[in-house]
Amino acid sequence: MGRISVLLADDSLIVREGLRALLGTTDDLDVVGVAGDYAELVARAEELGPHVIVTDIRMPPTFQREGIDGAQLVRKRHPGTGIVILSQFDDPEYAVALLSEGASGCAYLLKDGVAEGDQLARAIRAVSSGGSLLDPKIVEAMVRPLGDADLSPAEEELLAWVAEGRPIKAIAIKRRTTGADVAASVERLFFKLAKQATGGGEAGLRNLRRLHQAIVDREEQGAMLSRLLPGGIADRLRQRGHATGEIQRLVVTILISDVRGYSAIAEVSDPSRLAEQLREHRVVASDAVLAEHGTVMQFVGDSVMAVFGAPEPLADDADCALRTANAMHRGQLELNRRWGAAGLPPFELGVGLSTGLVAAALIGSEERAEYSVVGDSVNLAQRLQQFASCGETVLSEATYAALGLRPQVEQVGPTPVKGRKELVTAFRLPALPPGK
Repeated sequence: MGRISVLLADDSLIVREGLRALLGTTDDLDVVGVAGDYAELVARAEELGPHVIVTDIRMPPTFQREGIDGAQLVRKRHPGTGIVILSQFDDPEYAVALLSEGASGCAYLLKDGVAEGDQLARAIRAVSSGGSLLDPKIVEAMVRPLGDADLSPAEEELLAWVAEGRPIKAIAIKRRTTGADVAASVERLFFKLAKQATGGGEAGLRNLRRLHQAIVDREEQGAMLSRLLPGGIADRLRQRGHATGEIQRLVVTILISDVRGYSAIAEVSDPSRLAEQLREHRVVASDAVLAEHGTVMQFVGDSVMAVFGAPEPLADDADCALRTANAMHRGQLELNRRWGAAGLPPFELGVGLSTGLVAAALIGSEERAEYSVVGDSVNLAQRLQQFASCGETVLSEATYAALGLRPQVEQVGPTPVKGRKELVTAFRLPALPPGK
């Protein structure tokens, strides 16, 4: 994928410069910026758009978990950003709990061992392509209490792979077998360990199960996303001779939606009910995208990203995207009516549309590959989405110009947009009236 850009975040100048010097010895990693607190982390990430953020957990102003919170906020705004967490906590339970919040593209390393060998560089490379990684000392702490278990060499090897956070597909490739066979082997291993575990072994096994479940959930989400892609994109691209990493330049329309006030809703909602609401919202969104021949690219929390015109060009990509946005709003209004009758809070969407040239490629490895698009249009769609109030859709100037049938809109700007030198003109489509 070329050089990997890295943003370093730590309140200590000495630590930041030490990490910069450490990464300066690599050929494929490029430190593009540094940050010393939460606000600077978010601002610098918005400005620089790094592939990976390397961050301490505790940073100003309160020294709680500003580092990881800031990195996760960046990843919500820019799906695919990798996170390497640096910590002084060698407690496996704490590490696994953090990784469970988002195992995909996230690594957890201990500060006191980060300079050993190429551990940090390996972690950055892993998360840049969606992988996960645990510090070897954390792995050892989870496995050590289980050391007295009567395991065969093959079971010991499988135990080590699970403790490292390797996905089932990766283990299946190593063993030259199927994912189903690996999953069954892992369950047999857990059952065997559970019968023998006592004391510290029980805690180690509990952490192993949590880590493994986080990895399984990540794989299942990826499989679900693959099913949403029209007609098996990866297979079709390969059949047509498009190799992994081969870049196409395409004119597309990007759609990014977000639920207004989602954090406030989450703060007062029952987690299980909120998860079901989020699932129903995603179904409505994905159905709307697929109905217009679009491609669902990312689900990140309450945000949805889709592309129209990739990997297969569409003559009317802007019209398809706008019809999708309207369908998403209509579908959500219907959901909100049903939720209201059940006493559940409504989701109010803001949607941004942007048309332009992107670079598209199937990126990753044999173990994990995904179709990705990058370019200014992606960033602009995210910015325009932030201009949209409840139920509104905001279109870029290029999207509005590309429409075959232009609706009545309100011009926005020219106005400054964060991260862009030139003023931006956009067009706001008002919220649909109830019942439409």
